[in-house]
Amino acid sequence: VQLQASGGGLVQAGGSLRLSCAASGRTFSYYAMGWFRQAPGKEREFVASISGSTISTYYADSVKGRFTISKDNAKNTVYLQMNSLKPEDTAVYYCTAREGNYAYTGADEYYYWGQGTQVTVSS
Repeated sequence: VQLQASGGGLVQAGGSLRLSCAASGRTFSYYAMGWFRQAPGKEREFVASISGSTISTYYADSVKGRFTISKDNAKNTVYLQMNSLKPEDTAVYYCTAREGNYAYTGADEYYYWGQGTQVTVSS
């Protein structure tokens, strides 16, 4: 599976961005997907994940209520809608995938990683 993330950029605090991650190579509906992020000097952290069937979603407490993950199996694409952005959301965002339906929250559970897209939120 190859993952290509896009949609990052510079936005003011309170603004919105939508990240996209296009997948190629296998049957997308068999894959759980996730988003992680890494800020400078910090470890990579979980943001959100979604099951292969799209029924189940999970969020980090820091983004719950502001971010929404969704998955379009027909388009082989996973999205991360980010609203009410804060400066502390500034990071490189990575999309991930793993075979199977369950949407894990640990980075070690994911086999495939995209190249990352930079999100910068100014105050």
